[in-house]
Amino acid sequence: MQQNRQLELWVGSFILAGIVALLVLVFKVADVKSFGNSESYDLKARFENIGGLKVRSPVKVGGVTIGTVSNISLDTESYVPVVTLAIDKKYGYFPETSSAAILTSGLLGEQYLGLSPGFIDEGIVMLDDGDFIEDTKSALVLEDMIGQVLYSIGNDGDK
Repeated sequence: MQQNRQLELWVGSFILAGIVALLVLVFKVADVKSFGNSESYDLKARFENIGGLKVRSPVKVGGVTIGTVSNISLDTESYVPVVTLAIDKKYGYFPETSSAAILTSGLLGEQYLGLSPGFIDEGIVMLDDGDFIEDTKSALVLEDMIGQVLYSIGNDGDK
């Protein structure tokens, strides 16, 4: 009887360890950093085309993740996408001369938002919570580039 109970405890602990390992794997795949909200502020940017950018895509400066895309909406007056960025306050504030571009990691990889800090001078104001980044570069859509190449090849054949 004692031997049977000890075997049941070992099997139960093995199953519990498997469940914990599965939960860790799920959190790694879902890219969950922490359960608490870190201090952050929002910046907004308008783009002509956001491509495959998604909510929770990283915001990077020089390859360092400084925040995430927290919201993507459509401006109903100008019909352009507005992307809201949640920037961690520990990285500080950025000057109004900063620019944002939608970039791709790898040839066909996932898209992220690259932020390039602008120059800081005496008259330059720092972007605050809710401010817009004026200098933006939209995503390069592979299908559009292929279509342009095919169109230019077709026009060259007509000459």
